[in-house]
Amino acid sequence: MKRSLFACGLALLAVMGVAGPGRAAAPAPVDWPTPADPATLPQGAWRDMVMYGQKLIVRTFSVLGPEVPDPAMRYAGNNLACQNCHLNGGTQRFGLPLIGVYGAFPAYMGREDEVRTLEDRINGCMERSMNGRALPADGKEMKAMLAYIQYVSTGIPVGKNIEGRGSAPLPLLKRAASPMRGATVYQKTCAVCHQPDGQGKRNGAKGDAGGYQFPPLWGPDSFNNGAGMHRLIAAATFVHANMPVGTTYTSPALTGDDAWDVAAYINAQPRPVRAHLERDYPNRSRKPVDAPFPPFADSFSLQQHRVGPFQPITDALRGKSPAP
Repeated sequence: MKRSLFACGLALLAVMGVAGPGRAAAPAPVDWPTPADPATLPQGAWRDMVMYGQKLIVRTFSVLGPEVPDPAMRYAGNNLACQNCHLNGGTQRFGLPLIGVYGAFPAYMGREDEVRTLEDRINGCMERSMNGRALPADGKEMKAMLAYIQYVSTGIPVGKNIEGRGSAPLPLLKRAASPMRGATVYQKTCAVCHQPDGQGKRNGAKGDAGGYQFPPLWGPDSFNNGAGMHRLIAAATFVHANMPVGTTYTSPALTGDDAWDVAAYINAQPRPVRAHLERDYPNRSRKPVDAPFPPFADSFSLQQHRVGPFQPITDALRGKSPAP
C-alpha cells in the first residue's frame, strides 16, 4: 500500500464529505484546484508561516513527534505525519484533502454534539490519529497549520463542498466484512510496503525523529482506537480510492470487496486505546453506524457495528425496518 495510509485519522472526515450511508449525492464534478508551492510566495511572515504549516502537515514527526529533542514539543504520541491521511500535503483529490476545509468551520460535529472550530478539529486529530495531546490554540504551530489550510483553500467559497473532498463513494457491502479474507489481501497487496507485521518501514532508525517511509497500520506507533480511521466505512473508502501506491479514485487497484475486507483486517489488529470513548457522540442518534464502540442508539451487536452489514442498521435508524 501507499506510503500515506492512515494517520490524521480521519481527520475532518465528516466535514470533508466521506461517503457513507445516508449522505447526499456528491456535488457535480469541478476542476480540482492545484495550490502553488508555498515556496513561490513573496518573502515575508505569511510565506514563513504557510511553509511552517506545510512542514507540520508533511513532516509532523520531525517537529511534534515523540522522538524530537525538545520534550516540550512532543505533542504527537506516534511518529506518523498528518499527510499519511491527508495525502500529498492535503492536496490530493479524494485523499482526504484539506482544500476547502478552512471555509467549512465552525461546524457541527456529532462526536462532541456541538459546534467546533477548526482548531478544535485539528486537536481532535492530535489526540486520536496522532495519539497525542492538544496543541495550544493560540500557539505558533496551530497558527501555522491554520495558515497552510487557509492557503490551500484559497479561492474556495466559504461553505462550498467541492467534488473531490473526503473519500470517493464506495457501495456498502451486503455482507459482513471478513478480516480473515482481508489478511490474505493484506499479505498480497499491502505487506510489501507496510511490512508483514503491519509496523511500517522507517525512514531511518528508531529514535531519530525521521518518521516512516511507509507508516505502521497498527501497533503502538499507529493511530488509536478513537481515530476516524478505526471506523470501517471511513477506512475502506480511503483504501479503495487511494491504495496501493499509484492508485487513484478513477482507477482503483482493489475491488470493493477487497477494500472492505482488508480494512476490517487492519482495524481488527491491536492499537493504542483511547480512554472514555463512551463519551463520544452523546447524542446517540448522531453516532456513525460503523462506530466500533458502544453505547448505540439501536440494539444491533457490537460486531455488526464493527464489520457490518451496515444497511440494516441504517434502515432501522431511519425507521425503514425494525431493529433486531
